[in-house]
Amino acid sequence: MNTFKNVAVAAVIAAGLGAAPAMAQDADKGERVFKRCAACHTTESGGKNKRGPNLFGVIGRQAGSLEGYRYSKAFKALDFVWDEAKLVEFVAGPKKMVKGTKMGFAGLRKEDDIANIIAYLKIATN
Repeated sequence: MNTFKNVAVAAVIAAGLGAAPAMAQDADKGERVFKRCAACHTTESGGKNKRGPNLFGVIGRQAGSLEGYRYSKAFKALDFVWDEAKLVEFVAGPKKMVKGTKMGFAGLRKEDDIANIIAYLKIATN
């Protein structure tokens, strides 16, 4: 192998070792994790709002916009559409992401729990 190929192979190996592995998502495990959320949220189409808003259709919905739910001022002021990345950020730390939210949940700490709950929400809320 010539020097150029050795350098190229080494670069590819180094890049691969430094890359973060993709998190596996397991919707079944996510459903179990969501039981913590179910006291305040529903996921079915037409489901009622509880202490928190119904999450059906949350992915692709403007934050703080579900008709019939009384959001905090902090949530009403948000200017984004929920996507997977925003949900990950919120589930990991609601009060950190939305200062002034009335949501009492501190967030999930384990990356696997976060990935799994997102997988569940992608299925359960569409």
